[in-house]
Formats: sequence, structure tokens, C-alpha cells
Amino acid sequence: MLRTCHVLYSQAGPSAGGWQPLSFDGGAFHLKGTGELTRALLVLRLCAWPPLVTHGLALQAWSQRLLGSRLSGALLRASIYGQFVAGETTEEVKGCVQQLQTLGLRPLLAVPTEEEPDSAVKTGEAWYEGNLSAMLRCVDLSRGLLETPGPTGNILMQLKITALASTRLCKELTSWLRRPWDSLELSPERLAESMDSGRDLQVSCLSAEQNRHLQASLSRLHQVVQRARAQHVRLLVDAEYTSLNPALSLLVAALAVRWNSPREGGPWVWNTYQAYLKDTYERLRQDAEAADRAGLAFGVKLVRGAYLDKEREVARLQGTEDPTQPDYEATNQSYSRCLELMLTHVSHRGPTCHLMVASHNEESVRQATKRIWELGIPLDGPICFGQLLGMCDHVSLALGQAGYAVYKSIPYGSLEEVIPYLIRRAQENRSVLQGARREQELLSQELRRRLLGRGLRASH
Repeated sequence: MLRTCHVLYSQAGPSAGGWQPLSFDGGAFHLKGTGELTRALLVLRLCAWPPLVTHGLALQAWSQRLLGSRLSGALLRASIYGQFVAGETTEEVKGCVQQLQTLGLRPLLAVPTEEEPDSAVKTGEAWYEGNLSAMLRCVDLSRGLLETPGPTGNILMQLKITALASTRLCKELTSWLRRPWDSLELSPERLAESMDSGRDLQVSCLSAEQNRHLQASLSRLHQVVQRARAQHVRLLVDAEYTSLNPALSLLVAALAVRWNSPREGGPWVWNTYQAYLKDTYERLRQDAEAADRAGLAFGVKLVRGAYLDKEREVARLQGTEDPTQPDYEATNQSYSRCLELMLTHVSHRGPTCHLMVASHNEESVRQATKRIWELGIPLDGPICFGQLLGMCDHVSLALGQAGYAVYKSIPYGSLEEVIPYLIRRAQENRSVLQGARREQELLSQELRRRLLGRGLRASH
């Protein structure tokens, strides 16, 4: 469990016995059944095929027309849906989570709802209010999944702000925030006060309709965090596109002012930082120092980032500077620097600073485990690891068996809700899917070992 510790970890010293590098050779696959491994291998090979990812929605529609909804749905449930989704009902989700818990892994639930930047403008608040209800149910479900919950603060959940506030509003706020001389009225403190009091907030850069939507969005966000705080669930806010991120960060900062006070047991609201963006290290450094100065707890999910192709295409079309790192190695270096920065902050600030190392990269995970030991940060301290459900199990299982806190990001919902979400995630994570060759090789090795073992036993 992620218990808090009232000493600075830099004073604790390394644990006895010395650091031992983890082995990500698939040895932990012995914990999983042959059927699970076979499905994982087949699905990962399918997802590494570019045409399937590019034309996923069209292929799904074609499959429904050719096979009918029932048979098409059954095939999806037996393959892609079954690999990456916890299920549709509460019972199915609980069954999936119980399986993870027996493997030493923890759930990070995600409601598969978001608004794409180029989607049609929605009229009224009904869609967002429906998403609010789904988020509140997700908070309650996240709390209810633990057999002995207790107010330990180790329950985490993902939150997409664009399910509760329109991307149009976020773009307007972002454009205003990029003009610092005009953005003083958009301070986190002012937004936090409006959320807390419920009083109308008027922002001059927004129309009357947009101001009403901003007020409604702030109310929805406040309700989710209020419920999460009451249920001892920490919220990890997803980062999205650079055209939205400044607005998302402003809203996270407003929530942090209200909910990330150490006396509240914070951080209850974490932000996500994408290492593939050129300015991430500097923003992370500034935000960590600002939280320290303000006496606020600070929570970070550190990722490489998933919108590379779209960001580069937008920059090319608009004739602006590409915001992303020039290549994969530069992204790795950025991730390593950000990781070192946050590990150092955790060692200095103790339980008021939390970090999720969200990575499928074996070297990043090794770097984190080594530095955790060198800095004397306990395994049950405020550092955890995160990977996607159905992927990178050779890393997740090895970490879990070694005693680290490991979370699997778990979408859930109906086929109609989840499959478009999964296809968008696959399109954003092409490099991850195509780079999962090592995991496929390890799965193949384990399956061959089992088949040969059975063959040898049968011959005697």
C-alpha cells in the first residue's frame, strides 16, 4: 500500500542488501494462463499491423455488416476488447481487478469518454452532465474495488477534463493564456474561489455562452474532486493536445489550490506531463517549485506522450514550430531528465510529492527502480508505476512481484463506448504497439516452453 511516511526519504538511506536490477525476461508469465498468453500474442500481432489501426473503425463497421452485430461483437470480446478492457458490468470489472490483484497489480480505472478537438460543437450541457454522472460512478467503483479500502490514499483513477468541458472552451482559454499580459484574470486562485463559492465567474475573453459553460464545467470538476476526496480516490488528469494543455493545466492548478493542501492529505489531483514535448522539463520544474512555494502537495503522472503525428501535422499546416522532440532518443533523454527531477523532489519533500512512472520502456523503469533505492525511497512510498491493461505485462508482473506499486490503466464500458476509444488510443500509440516486438517474443517463448513441456511429459 502507498502509506505515507513522515520523514524525508533522502535521510532514510537505501534498504539493506543493495539494489538488484529487475529481470524483464518474461519469467513472471508463469503467473498467467496459457489462454491469456495466446490471446495476448495474437492481439498484439494484430495491433502491430498498420492497416488495422489506421482503418479500425471502418473495419469494425464492415465486420458488423458482414457478420452481424452479435457475431462481430463476440469476436471483439474474445480478442481486442477482452485484451484491453475490464468489461461492461460492475461484476465484470470487479472480476478483472481481482485477477490483477492476485498478480500483485492495482487498477487505474478510466471512463472511455472524451471530446476530440475537431468534433462537432455540442449544444447545451446534457452530454457533459451525462459524463459527470459516469465519472462519479467511476469514483465510487474505484473505491469499492478494494476488499479492505481504508483511507490509505492508494486508490487512483484517470480523469479526462474534455469529458466535462468542451475542447472549444479549452482552445479559447489556451489562446488567451498564451498572451500573458491579458491572462491575469485567469488565475488558478480566482477559478478555485469560483468553484468553492459557486458564484458566477465572468472572463472577458469569453462570450456569455462560453462563460456559462465555463461555470458549469468548473462545477462538474469540483463535484468529481469533492466525491473523490470523500472516497479517498486520487485523480490523475490526462494531458491531451498542445492546443488544449495550457487550459487543462490551468484547471488542474485551480483544483490543486483547493484540494492539494497537505492538511487535506493531498495531492488529490495530479497532472500529466508529456516528455515528448520540448518544453516539458521546464514546465515540470516550474510547477514543482511553485507547488513547494505555495505549500501544496504535488502529484505527477510522467508519460512519453501519444499525439506525436497529430502535433507535427498541425504544426506543419499552421506554419508554426514543431513542439515535439526531434526524435525518439531525444524523447528518452527528456523522460530521463524529468524522471530524475521528480525523484529528487520526492526524496526531498516526502509524502507531499507523488509520482507515477507511466512507461512501457524497460530502461526508464530500471532507472526509476535504481534511483528509488539510491535515494532511500521506500517501495510503499509515494512512487508507483503504470502501464496499459493488456500490454507490457512482462514489466508490470516483474515490478509487482518485486513489491513495487503497479497500476494498470483499465477502460471499461460497452463495445459501442469502448471500441472507438481503443482505436483512437491505438492510432495515438502506433509506435508503442509496433515496438511491442520484445513482448511478443517473450510471449512466444513462454508458449513454446509450455507446449514443449507438455510434449515431453506425453512422450514418457
